[in-house]
Amino acid sequence: MTTVVQRGLQYALLTMLALFCLVPFAWVALSAIDAQAGPTVSAPAFSLENFTRFFTNADTPRLLLNSLIISVAATALNLACGLLGGYALARFRFRGRSFFMFSILLIRVIPAPATIVALYLLMVRMNLDDSYLGLILVEAAAALPVTLWLLKGTIDAIPFELEEAAWMDGNTRLGALRRVVFPLLGPGLGAAAMLTFMAVWGDFLTPLVLLQSPDLYPLSIGLFRAFSAFNQVDWGVLAASAVIYMVPPAILYAVLRRHLLKSSLGGAIKG
Repeated sequence: MTTVVQRGLQYALLTMLALFCLVPFAWVALSAIDAQAGPTVSAPAFSLENFTRFFTNADTPRLLLNSLIISVAATALNLACGLLGGYALARFRFRGRSFFMFSILLIRVIPAPATIVALYLLMVRMNLDDSYLGLILVEAAAALPVTLWLLKGTIDAIPFELEEAAWMDGNTRLGALRRVVFPLLGPGLGAAAMLTFMAVWGDFLTPLVLLQSPDLYPLSIGLFRAFSAFNQVDWGVLAASAVIYMVPPAILYAVLRRHLLKSSLGGAIKG
């Protein structure tokens, strides 16, 4: 009897937690297609008007485009630096290497608000504040420690003999990196790309501090401004914006999920 009661309480607690997590998503999904959306969950009066207004509004498509520009550029820059840096950490031995690796990882322990003022002053000194370039550099650098560790571990797992064989065939070190190492980095690059893109896409504090021009704001700030800048909130467009905001990361995950384990060392070694 005691076991049945305990199990019932466990299921009840899990159900309450599940509802607590699902209700916000239910409100977003239902309100996005509700022509009379409000701040509560209710049966929607089905309409796609909220999405139409999102794309026909003069400002909201620009917010989405800004987010895509910043996130894609920062991810590409992060992966390029992480690939070269991870290769150097994996293949070269130099004094202070271990200290350097743990030092860059320690950067991630420091809370972002503790360094945001210093980053802003640095960008001002370099005339990179209120610009795409300054924000992209900061976002790419912020995610670089994790990328370095991920790619360093992935390259460590690639047998060095494959590169030596490429050298014997007349390839340079860069040629071997491009023809041998890079094709085998699928899982590491996929994971690094996903983590970096998600971190940049969802970042709110950094663009809020570094950007002052509304024309440069990403969608994360646009959602906040739509909720707080006016006395009357347009709940339908706000919910539609939230749904659209979730689409690019979901697409990226769906694409990378199929390719994370596509690269196989077994075939390369066997060949």
